[in-house]
Amino acid sequence: MPKTKAGKWSVGLIIAFLLLFATSQLLPAAFGQRGPVGQRGPVLDLVFVVAVITAGISGVAAFFTGLISIIKSKERSFLVFIATAIGLFVLIFVLGEFLVTH
Repeated sequence: MPKTKAGKWSVGLIIAFLLLFATSQLLPAAFGQRGPVGQRGPVLDLVFVVAVITAGISGVAAFFTGLISIIKSKERSFLVFIATAIGLFVLIFVLGEFLVTH
């Protein structure tokens, strides 16, 4: 278990990321409204977009808080390393979405 405050935040943020990401994937399937955004209904689209954006923000924030915890506070918790690695993958994905042109 993490000992530092930043380490605990990192693990909490990555748990929030996983829950929000799962929500964004399971909610449309639960209502039987699969398809692209804009064709599911305004409420479901809004919930989907908010869940995806907040999941991305929490994943990137988990990376940075985990990195600060590891470097500055010498955190050595396995959970913090896992949270930081997952946050790094989220950051790479988000940067790829913004930097790659179609």
